[in-house]
Amino acid sequence: MKETVEFLANHGYWLLSGAVLGRQACLPVPANLLLVAAGALAHRGELHFASILASAVLTFILADLAWYEAGRRWGDRTLHLLCGFSRDPAATVRRATTAFSRHGVRTLVISKFVIGVDAVAAPLTGAAGVSPAKFVMFDCAGATLWSASYAALGYVFSDQLDRVAVHVVRMGAVLGGLAAAAAAIYCAERIARGLRFVRQFALERISPEELYRRLSAGDDILLLDLQGHPGSKNGEAPAIPGAIRIDPRKLELYKDVEISPSRDVVLYCASPGEFISARVALALRQKGIVRVRPLAGGLRGWQTRGFPITMQVSLPSGLAVSS
Repeated sequence: MKETVEFLANHGYWLLSGAVLGRQACLPVPANLLLVAAGALAHRGELHFASILASAVLTFILADLAWYEAGRRWGDRTLHLLCGFSRDPAATVRRATTAFSRHGVRTLVISKFVIGVDAVAAPLTGAAGVSPAKFVMFDCAGATLWSASYAALGYVFSDQLDRVAVHVVRMGAVLGGLAAAAAAIYCAERIARGLRFVRQFALERISPEELYRRLSAGDDILLLDLQGHPGSKNGEAPAIPGAIRIDPRKLELYKDVEISPSRDVVLYCASPGEFISARVALALRQKGIVRVRPLAGGLRGWQTRGFPITMQVSLPSGLAVSS
């Protein structure tokens, strides 16, 4: 234990910065316990309290600025990435967005004390268009409050330093093992489900020839064009005549286009790989729409066969499932 304490004393600032950086990278690093240990060492004169706070706060700001910029540039995509391990990423993003809209940039002051909120507070601030200066000011206040709270706790209870150091080591090992096991299980389950889903839809795709034949015959088919995201330039991208263009990343926001569970739905996107179509098809199936298929080859496959396209495409504000 003496060696552990000496190690913390000799490398305290670097360890602290690394722990905070890992925490902000969503890794299971016990940065709070390291701050407690650092505060106890400051009481013993082996570290400087002001330097502890400076190291932690500066690292927080640098890491959060990266997430802020990611949110400013990519918006919801960053939030879905951060919330991807939750059971319902879309609902998690929606709850976080609602909380931020209620409290605004002030959320940054207390976000580091709330598990889950801290992960999305910085990118939400960037996506909301808050100025960098205002972001840094509130983020600095929150980082200082969080860091000072734990460091002060260690400073007051410095006589328990050995016990704190033991918990730092044990907690890091336990959390690391649990996180690795959970990540492995999660990845294995997602990969297996994805492979099953891809194989299933490889068999259930509709060919451009069949779609053209059925549309020409007047069959009741709902065509969903999945190019309705900012990078697609929306209305400037070509579409299959009669298609409705939606943003595949915001499926839960659509309310005014009703889909009967018995209606045939065909999805397509610009990519011939059909990955986006498969993901949206899965989401629709979970909502009770069972007769949904992606277009083989996507829009490109349709165009290469010389089938008609149009620049006139519907852009609804909503999508709903009828009973």
